[in-house]
Amino acid sequence: MQAGGILKAEVYGIPRPEWAADAAAVAAAAGKVVVPEFVPKKGVKIETDPKAENPTPSAAFADDESVIDRMVAQLEQATQGLPPDYKLQPVQFEKDDDANYHMDLIAGLANMRARNYSIPEVDKLKAKLIAGRIIPAVATATALATGMVCLELYKVVQSKPIEAYRNTFANLALPLFAMAEPIPAKAFEHKELKWSIWDRWIIEGDKTVQEVLDWFQERSLRAYSISAGQSLLYNDIFPKHKERLGKKMSELVVTVAKQVLPPGRRHFDVVVACEDEEGEDLDVPLVSIRFK
Repeated sequence: MQAGGILKAEVYGIPRPEWAADAAAVAAAAGKVVVPEFVPKKGVKIETDPKAENPTPSAAFADDESVIDRMVAQLEQATQGLPPDYKLQPVQFEKDDDANYHMDLIAGLANMRARNYSIPEVDKLKAKLIAGRIIPAVATATALATGMVCLELYKVVQSKPIEAYRNTFANLALPLFAMAEPIPAKAFEHKELKWSIWDRWIIEGDKTVQEVLDWFQERSLRAYSISAGQSLLYNDIFPKHKERLGKKMSELVVTVAKQVLPPGRRHFDVVVACEDEEGEDLDVPLVSIRFK
């Protein structure tokens, strides 16, 4: 707690009080903090059966983009109370300075995690020796892999053809460097349509289920199933699903899939299963419905 508090204060530019260096004083200050008693949420069901047919609400809510949008909005709101020239102060790790609290924090966190999993704990000196062996690895193999990735990113920015990219296998101990051209993504064709597994089809407008089916029918594809996350929004083998043909997709995503569509969200993704005119299934791209 002491090391973490001091280092966090350095990052945020908060002056360190004199008593922060006294472990007893820090313990006394921490003892005055009132920690609210944990109260579990009501109405939350955690599914423990991996073969359960109905997904739990928590799994259905697992929409990464909604979570990211909400967190970005919270960060933007929080920055309004900061000075215009405010900047975080990064702390450079230095394991050999016993007065900077770096190894105190690392050893403390590592031992707490080890205690959770019944792993033998180590003292500060042993933690320093372990960290010393990690740093050379970061400066060699990890640095090499990071550099190789950055070289490939330059090619992405320059829109290079796939023949310019490289998959690399490297072993610094030998040393060995082997490079090969990547294999193109599997491509599909139907009529005038061409796509790969990396493509995405976008449907504009707040469409109903029937309108989505018609969108595929216009392209000589028969869509027979639509799902969002782990929830089935429509399947033509279920007679009751015919009642959903006239409903908006955005409504079903919220009521059936239990997804949250925040005010700033403009689209949601669904998986559509379809077949061609001969009844053969086709792997079509992920479908994004831009309802706003």
